[in-house]
Parts: sequence; structure tokens; C-alpha cells
Amino acid sequence: MIIATVGMPGSGKSTVSEYLKEKGFQFIKFGRITLDEVKKRGLEPTEENERAIREEIRKKHGMGAYAILSIPKIDELKKKGDVVIDGLYSWEEYLELKKKYGDELFVLCLYSPPKTRYQRLIKRPSDYPDVGNRRFDEETVKKREHAEIEKMNKGGPIAMADYTILNTKTEKDLLKDVDKILEELKI
Repeated sequence: MIIATVGMPGSGKSTVSEYLKEKGFQFIKFGRITLDEVKKRGLEPTEENERAIREEIRKKHGMGAYAILSIPKIDELKKKGDVVIDGLYSWEEYLELKKKYGDELFVLCLYSPPKTRYQRLIKRPSDYPDVGNRRFDEETVKKREHAEIEKMNKGGPIAMADYTILNTKTEKDLLKDVDKILEELKI
């Protein structure tokens, strides 16, 4: 089985993906493609640099780029067990994954209201290992959100999610909700 997390920045995608990784899921982060390219070019991992790279990759490979480029890795990971994808973004990525994996794919939407997400992103640790600054101010978050909705067709996978968790309480509550979904899926 493949569980792909979707949601806006700060909604809990990485928290849930890391939790599933701890539970034995194989892990792939679609955004890693961007971060690897930023690093390869010797650029700072800033929102502006990352956005330019994301748009360039999608211009070159189409809006389904991150799914298409990740399918070989997903196939390798599936040989070892269930897979969690941290950050499915575009409608076209969703369609590529559905075409390839069909009923093996479950989309899990993490939803949090904007104010909640902004507070999380402002408080986020400023330095992630091998990634760089993941803390954003509210204005940067709003720009990123608008770009994701308007340029990356992000609404489709959110609307088509098989499961949605309202993530407005504690991390413990969020993970309890994930466990309920796993029970339903018989994992």
C-alpha cells in the first residue's frame, strides 16, 4: 500500500509521514527532488530558490513531474513494504500515481486552518538536517500557498483524498487519528 500525504504548508504532512516511517513504512519525500537540485546548484534552500526550481522541473517534465520522477524509487521501496509519500502536490501527480498504482494508493489529507498553520510555520525549527531553513514568516507562507494553489493544481489531490484529518489539536491527537485510519486499512 502507498499512503500519500497532501495538505497546505504546516498542515502536518511531514509529522504524519515521519510517524508512518517509524511504524515501518518506506519513506519518500517528493520535495527532496527540489532540495537535491538546490543543493546540487550550490544555492541556499530559500523559498525563492525552491520555488524557481519547482517551477523549472515542472516546466521541463510537466505538472506530474514529481510523481513521474519518483516512480522508480517508489517501485524499489514497495519491494520492502508499504510506502508513505511526504507531499503529493499536483492533480497531475495524483493522476500519475493513480494510473500506476490504482487501489494501492490512498491519499491522506491533513487540514489545518490558515491561522493555525501560520503559527506552526513561524515556530518551526529553523534548521532541519541537510535541508536548511524551514521556518517561514506569514507573508512568505501566503505567497507559497498561493503559488501551490494557482500554479501547482494542489486543490485536486486535497479534494480527492481518501481520508482527511482535521489537525487543530496536539500532535498526540493527530497521531491517534492516523492510527484510526491505519486500523481501518488493516495495517
